[in-house]
Amino acid sequence: MIQVTNLSKKFKLSKQQKKKMHLSGDWITAVNDVNLKCEPGRIFSLLGPNGAGKTTTLRLISTILQPSKGSIQVAGLDAQKEGQKVRGKIGFLTGSTGLYDRLTPEEMVTYFGKLNSMNQETLKYRRNELFHTLGIDKFSGKRIGELSSGMKQKVSIARTMIHDPEVVIFDEPTSGLDVITAESIIELIKQCKEQNKTVIFSSHIMSEVDLLCDDLAIIHDGGILYNDTMDQFRAQMQSDSLTKEFIRIINEQQN
Repeated sequence: MIQVTNLSKKFKLSKQQKKKMHLSGDWITAVNDVNLKCEPGRIFSLLGPNGAGKTTTLRLISTILQPSKGSIQVAGLDAQKEGQKVRGKIGFLTGSTGLYDRLTPEEMVTYFGKLNSMNQETLKYRRNELFHTLGIDKFSGKRIGELSSGMKQKVSIARTMIHDPEVVIFDEPTSGLDVITAESIIELIKQCKEQNKTVIFSSHIMSEVDLLCDDLAIIHDGGILYNDTMDQFRAQMQSDSLTKEFIRIINEQQN
């Protein structure tokens, strides 16, 4: 489970950033007093326009960033005090693969398995399972720098899931991918739910949200505008599509 309480994050601005953003203050608030609860066996979607605070929130949960205020509990652990243990419980997948071009998929996934202290037998079993499911075996010996973007994202999925994490965070994981690769990620998210993992993901693709989401939060200017179940969201919609309702809620906040 993920429990986020009164979470805020401020960033100090350089002179160049202040000039570019036409701001007079020294600080900008990216996340402002956010409260979220993501439960095992349910898929939680975090939606918001660009710059709303989605990625910052997910990075705070995953301990990549430290909060300015508030608390984060991940799988019963305090993310600020027990960061290393929390990272062992989390798999984090983004739209940008961030892989080492000189390594092969085999070397990349093995490296991350060992980083997570997996024993050789378990690592081999998980590697074989993931490579078969994702179709990586046929290019497992090639250098990652030679692979297509879809192949790279499959390797990134295997790297994310190799240690069988309890909590999985997907930050726009299908962005810019072909239909086949995107579908493999959708199936992975469904499998995570079936395995009773805690799943949180952000996406700009409303069809994905409609297909996968059990719980939904909408974030804008760092604050939460909506936080409830997907069924409740559909029940209270004033528009004839999820996309239009999302835009309506954002526009209503701006007016």
